[in-house]
Amino acid sequence: MKTYKTLKTLLSILTFVLLSNVIAAQTNPDSLTTKLQQAFTNESLPGMYVIMTDGGKITYSHGFGYADVANQVPYSASTIQNIGSVSKTVIAVALMKAIELKYFTLETDINDVLPFKVTNPNDPNEKITIRELTNHTSGIVDNPEIYHYSYHFYPKLRAYDSVSVNTLNQMGFGDKLKDTTLAQFFFNYLSPQGQYYSKANFGEGPAGGTSSYCNIGSALVAYLIEIKSGLTYADFTRKYILKPLKMDHSGWHVSDIDLKKHAYLYLDLKNRFPLYDLVTYPDGGLKTSPEDLSKYLMAIARHDKRLLTEASYQAMFTAQFSKEHPPKNINLTYRNKGIFWNLYTNGTIGHDGDDPGVGTYLFFNSATGKGGLFLTNKYLPNKQAIVDVLVKETAKK
Repeated sequence: MKTYKTLKTLLSILTFVLLSNVIAAQTNPDSLTTKLQQAFTNESLPGMYVIMTDGGKITYSHGFGYADVANQVPYSASTIQNIGSVSKTVIAVALMKAIELKYFTLETDINDVLPFKVTNPNDPNEKITIRELTNHTSGIVDNPEIYHYSYHFYPKLRAYDSVSVNTLNQMGFGDKLKDTTLAQFFFNYLSPQGQYYSKANFGEGPAGGTSSYCNIGSALVAYLIEIKSGLTYADFTRKYILKPLKMDHSGWHVSDIDLKKHAYLYLDLKNRFPLYDLVTYPDGGLKTSPEDLSKYLMAIARHDKRLLTEASYQAMFTAQFSKEHPPKNINLTYRNKGIFWNLYTNGTIGHDGDDPGVGTYLFFNSATGKGGLFLTNKYLPNKQAIVDVLVKETAKK
């Protein structure tokens, strides 16, 4: 009888422990959902999706709101949308693969690769290296008189609201450039014989001395890869990144993806933007789903050898700036730069993305191996409320 009572007591304790673990497992996601729902509501977002990862598995996956508000189509894990500058992390991976293929190095002078010569008129005697393009110190800058008109809209493919387009036009954004390839655009922008060439396309010198976040300089890296590989950047990344990771619902152009799964992109909860591509598509044009993007995040966080060697990962995540001698116009208090990736002082590595109707963030904690991402189909001026919630989750051992 005593043995039976002892066994019964042990079983009761074991049952209590198991139930406690189940409740805890249920409570944590519920708590995370509550916090995210509050931020989602406060920001008046039409739709959003969040995924958390740990090693090679997804630990949290939840959608909020709608990919299509009017028809109440939920924003799901398979919903596709533009991800803005998170796309630059893909340039980083593609670049490191190109270096592995011995196309060039980070120290290569861009004039050793380009079919025309680039000279910063403010610093005519200095070379511009690929490394300087990756950390935004090349001296090439985004001239808003040109860059803001590098969108290609497709109003005939899907309904949109004129309020959204009028707002873009008032802000100086539009669809005016006729270029259809990176080669055409970069000749026109950087060659003195180019249609868009201007001293305003360049900042102060010397190269490496001043930080100026530059979309065009980022996309230039992709064009260098095109020149050496003989492939379009879209095809190069499809071969070396998207296909190996089975990111089958991702692409760089509207024509690459299933429009039935593409979220509407919103100015607000009512007004929709037309579908669009970017002339300089590598810097912000990847269209993907939360599910596909989580495959990429998990691969990067665990240094997946299908993409790069360990040496390439280490180089990609090495801080570019010393605290003693940083370039002008950069504050290293909260982050340093890797090869395109942001190295945050809270221990995370990642990048955010913005565009009309787009707000995104992708990151991982290098100490815990946990990561997170979110996509929303509206521009979000301040992502901090959502980012803080996700970063806190990945800091837990």
